[in-house]
Amino acid sequence: MYFDKKKLGIMQGRLSPIYNNKIQSFPTYHWSNEFKKIKELNLRLLEWTLDHNRILKNPINTDIGIKKIIQLKKKYKIKIESLTGDCFMQKPFWKEKGYKKKNLINILKLVIINSSKVGIKKIILPLVDNGSINNNVQYKALVSSLRKITPLLKVNNQQILFELNFNPKKALKFIKKFNKKHFGINYDIGNSSSLGFKPEDEIKTYGHYIKNVHIKDRYFKGTTVRLGEGNANFNEVFVNLKKRKYNGNFILQTARSSKGLHKKEISMNLYFIKKWFY
Repeated sequence: MYFDKKKLGIMQGRLSPIYNNKIQSFPTYHWSNEFKKIKELNLRLLEWTLDHNRILKNPINTDIGIKKIIQLKKKYKIKIESLTGDCFMQKPFWKEKGYKKKNLINILKLVIINSSKVGIKKIILPLVDNGSINNNVQYKALVSSLRKITPLLKVNNQQILFELNFNPKKALKFIKKFNKKHFGINYDIGNSSSLGFKPEDEIKTYGHYIKNVHIKDRYFKGTTVRLGEGNANFNEVFVNLKKRKYNGNFILQTARSSKGLHKKEISMNLYFIKKWFY
């Protein structure tokens, strides 16, 4: 019951100083330095992060930035196959109307086009926290808007993956509304443990839709903590993913070091999960 370590990566920003007390944000002044640190940790996979703030100045949305990303990928032999769109959680288009909604959807389209230029095939849409769907109007607005951009996903050979806070049955009902080839689920281990969901129930119900996994630990109804210190049942997760023949990526989205020892913190988390990877 092992997974290929080549499928194991890290969330962008986890090896940079904490900015504005946020556990996760795009490391504006340090992003290029992370490639070397990732290689030193013997990892070869990075998940990009995108905030709404300064989104058009993010390297992934500029010609110069795209060139530099490609150069760094080649130099350090790092793959970037997924992107977490925190920007869509911060400014959810399914909660807006008129020109505001149109502008936010245009940003999504831009991200789809530009991210494909650096090899990103999966864009994660977090329907949690500020991005949570609160009523049927928002539900229908999201489904309708995303169905309309499916042709763009097809042209760019990409998928949108939802990070959900739905119970297993509701999650399955939701994901079935979309084209399976271009939509799927990003399974967040920590978020599920904080909601009190059982991994076996979740993965048995919609496991064949899971295309990416965030490795995180959280207390039940609580905050993110170091792997092994929270309520996440990692063995149950990995056993059931193996039963479903999951072959996607695993991205470390772990707690930050309060002392600024970010590389050491990642090393400790890698040590914790090593028994499930070869």
